[in-house]
Amino acid sequence: MAPTQVLGGPFLLLFLGVLHCGCELSARTSSTADEKANAEGISHGRVRRGWVWNQFFVVEEYTGTEPLYVGKIHSDSDEGDGSIKYTISGEGAGTIFIIDEITGDIHATERLDREEKTYYTLRAQARDRLTDRPLEPESEFVIKVQDINDSEPKFLEGPYIGSVPELSPIGTSVMKVTASDADDPTYGSSARVVYSVLDGEKFFTVDSQTGVIRTAVADLDRETQDRYELVIKATDMAGQMGGLSGSTTVTIVITDVNDNPPRFPQKMYQFSVSESAAVGTPVGRVMATDADMGENTDMTYLIRDEEGGELFRVATDGETQEAVITIQKPLDYESKRTHNVVVEAINKHVDPRFVDLGSFRDQTIVRVSVSDADEPPLFRPPEGAVMEVQEDARVGALVGIVTAVDPDMENAPIRYAIDRVTDQEKIFNIDTVTGAITLGKILDRETAGWHNITVTAVEADNLSQVSQTSVSIRILDVNDNPPELATPYEASICEDAKPGQLIHTISVVDRDEPQSGHRFYFTLAPEAANNRHFTLWDVKDNTAGIRTQRAGFNRQEQNVYLLPILVVDSGPPALSSTGTLTIHVCGCDADGAIQSCNATAYAVSAALSPGALIALLVCLLILIVLVLLILTLKRQRKGQRMSEDEEDMRDNVIKYNDEGGGEQDTQAYDMSALRSLYDFPEVKASESGPDLRSLPQWIQSGSADFSLFRGYIRKKVEQADGDLSVPPYDSFQTYAFEGSSSPALSLSSIHTLSTASEQDFSYLSDWGPRFRQLAGFYAPAHSEEEGS
Repeated sequence: MAPTQVLGGPFLLLFLGVLHCGCELSARTSSTADEKANAEGISHGRVRRGWVWNQFFVVEEYTGTEPLYVGKIHSDSDEGDGSIKYTISGEGAGTIFIIDEITGDIHATERLDREEKTYYTLRAQARDRLTDRPLEPESEFVIKVQDINDSEPKFLEGPYIGSVPELSPIGTSVMKVTASDADDPTYGSSARVVYSVLDGEKFFTVDSQTGVIRTAVADLDRETQDRYELVIKATDMAGQMGGLSGSTTVTIVITDVNDNPPRFPQKMYQFSVSESAAVGTPVGRVMATDADMGENTDMTYLIRDEEGGELFRVATDGETQEAVITIQKPLDYESKRTHNVVVEAINKHVDPRFVDLGSFRDQTIVRVSVSDADEPPLFRPPEGAVMEVQEDARVGALVGIVTAVDPDMENAPIRYAIDRVTDQEKIFNIDTVTGAITLGKILDRETAGWHNITVTAVEADNLSQVSQTSVSIRILDVNDNPPELATPYEASICEDAKPGQLIHTISVVDRDEPQSGHRFYFTLAPEAANNRHFTLWDVKDNTAGIRTQRAGFNRQEQNVYLLPILVVDSGPPALSSTGTLTIHVCGCDADGAIQSCNATAYAVSAALSPGALIALLVCLLILIVLVLLILTLKRQRKGQRMSEDEEDMRDNVIKYNDEGGGEQDTQAYDMSALRSLYDFPEVKASESGPDLRSLPQWIQSGSADFSLFRGYIRKKVEQADGDLSVPPYDSFQTYAFEGSSSPALSLSSIHTLSTASEQDFSYLSDWGPRFRQLAGFYAPAHSEEEGS
């Protein structure tokens, strides 16, 4: 429903109840306004102006016993005869808000809280009581809950914790606190909050409007007090009388700044260490304290005095922040017994704002007492000695003297010895008391120019105190080796060589090594002094050249010349030797290139280059390897074949019961393999009668004496029976008689002896089960006879 209807027609009047006042505000045309218009001379018709208020106010937290009057609605068509009925609908209608149907008065029946709901929206309707017909359109209005100061300020984010560095200037912002008030901030001062400090106002202040906490003093010292507890109060009504208030606790932590230097609790520390302590051994620990905390207590330690810094070093233990003092060089009780070391502690993280408060460093003296220890002998010089001796020195000659002393105060006597691991041949000896090294054997510089031995020194009264040093002995050269030609020189010349032609250059080697260097002199040997073919030219640089002395050489007359050359060194004493240069006369082409020489070997070696000779040798070596490989494979195959033959011939029984074949039937049996298996020795005619191959001839003779044969077989049977290495396998060959009807008669050569009645086979009774052994001797004879 529109709140107003202007210029004609009935309309609904809304009357507000303001602050529990029962006054009615009419929306009809004001007569005062008409009078004013007439006074101003404005002429116009009467206008019905409806001042319709569509908003009601009701105060929250009403505590009366009667319903609270809110306002009144009224229609201009209401004549007061009760024919109009007023109704409301919407939020809270009929429960929180009720209306008098006749008068249109609206009351609140419940206690309202603006903090829960600030307004209610309702609709008003005027109807005919009899017909219930709406007299006017429905009109919407709002009932607002009017605020009163019934909510105190609250710190919703508390309790608060803040921090500020120590020694911060006055007014340094620490943190901000905020209080909330549930009252209506648009109505009055119920929600206007101001802040104040209830406890701790000596050290901190709070801005009354913004709630920002600031420092009130500049000498906040964490080392004195590291936290403060403040109580902040918030009051509404702008702090006026009757306002509500709330409070919270604020904890302010004072953070550390590096405003304190390190301090040693003592000005002097004392430690003791043995002089035998190794480098790196800890001497002791000292620690400087720092009133700061965290990384502001990190510090570095230094050694300030020069002597202490040379003998000792200091490091910082990262976990304990202690100074660890260790030995940097060996200590010597006999040299100095007490060392005063100045140790300084310095803060790592220095705040430049507080440098003036202190030096941020402190020093202390660490006194280190060195205690005596039994030390091993000390060689002088300690790094080893170098000695020299002539290679021609006699046995027992003095080489040098080593010296070792006891560094202790007692100065115990020292005994010396040579470590024979370094002198296994006992070339040198040493005096156990004086340390004099002498020769034990004759020296040869050309065999060994240097000798390195180890000398041991031990205290005479304490054998556990041992020291060693190395002694290098240089063997000085003596000219005891004559010079020699570097190689067996050979040279070649062409037949048409010209006089003065250089054909070769020779050099010399000498096993000696004089300190002044080598100087060699060359000349022809006396036997070649009258040589008319070649001359020698000493180049003066330890080499010599050979030149031709005449023109033309004929290799048919003489193809090789031997030129003896005498070489002398510079001594002392001067030594000499004679070497021979072999000169071959060769045929050359027009350009002087050698074509051939009479000496075949020389010609071949000269014609072939070193690369070709190497290639030829490699090919020859490969060929030898291949031949050896083939021979090895053949031996392996032959061994396998022999092993297979030996296995196949065991338990091999051959029958001759068919008609033909003759000697071909025996090819299935390898008689040579049978011989090789048992390896019977050859029987000499002088020992066992005639050779078995002649047996068929004896058998054919009518006067044959079989006693010799039987004795021979008996002897072999006894040998076979006594041989334990022969496996007990039998192989028997049958020579069956075929009868008179057989065209081939008998296959056996025994048939040629005589008739069956005349044959005597009694000798077979002694053969026993080892007939196979005898077959190796007897069967071949039969085979030859049959073959013949």
